[in-house]
Parts: sequence; C-alpha cells; structure tokens
Amino acid sequence: MSKKYSRKKSPAREPETVPSVDVGRYCGTWYEIASFAPKEERKCVKIKAEYTLNSAGYVDVRNSCRRKGREKSIRAKAFVVPDTGGAKLTVRFFRFIKGDYWIVDLAEDYSWAVVSGPTMRSLWILSRTPYLDDSLYSSIVEKLRERGFDTERLVKTMQRE
Repeated sequence: MSKKYSRKKSPAREPETVPSVDVGRYCGTWYEIASFAPKEERKCVKIKAEYTLNSAGYVDVRNSCRRKGREKSIRAKAFVVPDTGGAKLTVRFFRFIKGDYWIVDLAEDYSWAVVSGPTMRSLWILSRTPYLDDSLYSSIVEKLRERGFDTERLVKTMQRE
C-alpha cells in the first residue's frame, strides 16, 4: 500500500520591524539595490521609489523602472498601520490591490532601508543613492541571513542601462 505525502510549505515567520520610523523623514527617493525580484520587476533596471507625505496624512507612492529603454511607473497610496511606530504600512494600488510594507531594518541616518512583508517571502534593500558600498551591502545581507531571510534569493538591481 502506498501512501501519498503532501508537501506543505512551512509556515512563514513574521519578521520583526524596526521600533519606529519618522515617516516624513523616510519620504523621498529610494533606489532598489537588491530584491527577491518580483515578477513585476523582471527585465527592469534603474528601479526606484519616490514617497511624498500627503497633507491628508498618507504617503503618495511612485514606483518606476526602465524596461526596454522606456520608463514604466505605477502610483499607489501608503497608509501607516496604527500602533506600529510607522514601521508598517499598507500600500494600495488601483484602490483594491493591497500590499504590506514592513521596514525591518533602517540606518540611523535613513541612508538605507530594508523592507519585507509579514511572510518574509518578499525583500528589498533600498538606498538613497543608486549604489551601496560593497562592505555595507554584505553586512546588511549577513544580518538578514542571521534573522532567517533566504538571502540566496536576493538579486542585485542594475542601476544603469
């Protein structure tokens, strides 16, 4: 008699976020240094995000990249999740598509950040500049590995065409 075994995915662990984020200070331009390369970003270079604090209290988001020599962009709105110190946001695209944006690491001077979601299946390393020093990048990746992220999945983003 043969038994069928189902392969269940192990439950994803929830990453710890930073204790607090000054959302106004976090706003501005961020360049993607590396990510788990979501399918929306495949074949993209020069990926960046621009965040602007809106007078209504939410953040206007503009994500852009270059694909086949042309700029592609998408707009969204991000809302701080209450009682998270500004470290968790809900991003809404096209009114009905939502995503979680959790800041899991952040430089004291807000020069770089690491963003994930609640399942650790998404990851972005961001910088205020298009390039990050190799030793700093390596130390960020090592910290993420120690925290349980599958850093082997990280793909560096090309910031030039």
